[in-house]
Amino acid sequence: MLKTTHEDPRSSKATFWLILTTFFWGGSFVFNKIGFREIPPVTFLFFRFALATLLMAVVCLPRFKRFDRNILGKGFVIGMALAATNLSFVLGVSGTSISRAGFLNNLFVLIIPLLCFAFWRERFDRWTATGLFLALAGLWQLAQGGAEGFNKGDLLSTLCALFIALHIISVSKLLRDEDVYLLSLVQFATVTAVGGLLLLVLPEPPFAITAVSGGSLLYCAIFPTIICFTLQNSYQRYTTPTKAGLIYTMDPVWSMLGGTLILGERLTAGEWLGCSFIFASVVLPLSIKRLRERHLGIDYRAEGAAAD
Repeated sequence: MLKTTHEDPRSSKATFWLILTTFFWGGSFVFNKIGFREIPPVTFLFFRFALATLLMAVVCLPRFKRFDRNILGKGFVIGMALAATNLSFVLGVSGTSISRAGFLNNLFVLIIPLLCFAFWRERFDRWTATGLFLALAGLWQLAQGGAEGFNKGDLLSTLCALFIALHIISVSKLLRDEDVYLLSLVQFATVTAVGGLLLLVLPEPPFAITAVSGGSLLYCAIFPTIICFTLQNSYQRYTTPTKAGLIYTMDPVWSMLGGTLILGERLTAGEWLGCSFIFASVVLPLSIKRLRERHLGIDYRAEGAAAD
C-alpha cells in the first residue's frame, strides 16, 4: 500500500526561490562574459569575491561571536573547492560560448553519484547510467560542432562540473549545525585569497573598470554569490533532493537564453544536438526519480542531502 503524505506548504515557496536562484546563476554567465571584455578573468574573480566578502562581513557583524575554529576549518576546506569551481568557471566561460558552458557545467548532477560510488560505494541506478551515456554522446557531438570543436574553454567548463560536484559533496559531508552565514563568509574569503595569490604569481594584463564592467562585478558579487548562497541554504531543505536537482537544470536554460538574446550567440545544429543530449542526460534520471517519489508518496527534506 502506498504511503500518503501531505506536502509541506513551504515547498511551493521553496520552488519559487530556487527557480529565482537558477535565474541569477544563469545571469552570472552573461555578466561574467561582459565583464571579461574589460577585466581579465582571474582579476574579475578576485574583485567579485573580495566585494562579496566585504558585503557578507557586514551582514555577519552580529554573528561574529559565534565564530570559532570549527567554522574556520570547515569554511576553508569548502572554500578551496569553491575556489577551484570558480577559477575553472571563469576560465571556461572566457574560452567558449556561455550556452555551451552552461550545459557542460550542469554535468555536476551526474558526476556527484559517480564520486559517491567511487569513494563511499553509494550505488547509482540504471537511469543514472543511461544519463552518463547520453552525456558522453552530447560531449562527442559538441566535439564535432562549432568552428573549433571541443576547445579549451569546453574542457575547463567540464572540469568546472567536477569541482561543483566536489563542492556540493563537501558541503553535504562536512556541514552540520554551523552558522551558514559565517561559513559563507569564510568560503568567500578563501576564494578571494586564492585569486589574490594567483594574481601575484601570474600577473594579468592592465585593465580598466568602467560602468559596464563595474556593474557586471556588482551583479556577480551580490546576486549569484551572496543572494544565491543564502537562498539555496535557506530553502533547499524544504524540498526533495531530486526536485531541487530538476529545478537546477534550469540554470543552463537561462544562460543559453542570455547568450542568445543579449550577447547574440548562435549555436550550430550540431551544437544544439550536443547540448540537447547533455540536458536530457541530466533531466531523464532526475525525472524518473521524481516520478518514483510521487508514486511512492515520498516526502522528505533535502537538508544535508545535496548529493542525492
